[in-house]
Amino acid sequence: MADELFQDPRLAALYDVLDPDRSDLDAYLRIVAESGARRVIDLGCGTGVFALLLARRGIDVVGVDPALASLDVARAKPGAEGVRWIHGDGADLPPLGVDLVTMTANAAQQITGAEEWRATLRGVRAALRPGGRFVFETRDPARRAWETWNRADSYGVTDVPGVGEVESWVDVTAVEGPLVTFRWSYVFAASGQVLTSRSTLRFRDRTEVEAGLAAEGFLVDEVRDAPDRPGRELVFLTHRAP
Repeated sequence: MADELFQDPRLAALYDVLDPDRSDLDAYLRIVAESGARRVIDLGCGTGVFALLLARRGIDVVGVDPALASLDVARAKPGAEGVRWIHGDGADLPPLGVDLVTMTANAAQQITGAEEWRATLRGVRAALRPGGRFVFETRDPARRAWETWNRADSYGVTDVPGVGEVESWVDVTAVEGPLVTFRWSYVFAASGQVLTSRSTLRFRDRTEVEAGLAAEGFLVDEVRDAPDRPGRELVFLTHRAP
């Protein structure tokens, strides 16, 4: 089930405005260029920012996400007709024989269950051509990023066109082993309405990720740093084994 931030139409419509800096996607654009991929699935595409960037570059791209409200935002954007949009998750991927599957931002960590993660890896493998690549990122749990997820560090006010000022901040509500649960709060100044979105991320270390990939038929080519968050992210570049 997708978080409220992605499945509530009122919050999905705010997502791009509240998080406008997507320089994190520059590294993925370079990876697509390096690989020479012409057919790509963007799994966990959200509001379609990366999928649309690829489509503008002439890539045959499929955007997949379990949150219908986010897909509705994506479908309404200029150029959206150049992307095939699928409402679903990793287990729903069609066997398209694509060159590359990507999962940017927090998409991989939002898959918290062990069986759900295995099903995603199996779905990705089935969607790739032989030798096709799978690229995704996850935060390094050793950096304990969640310790800075609090109101003091995250509070902000954004003037949203057509909506007015929106206050937002995050609070961690639980840390249970590799699972970190947090709640975003949004206050709409014009109406006084308060909306919240609860999320849980799974922090997998490199050993766990590599073991899971190997078990489902992937070979790890390289593990890179994320240029936008140096020392805090693990970016896995893998390919489907024969």
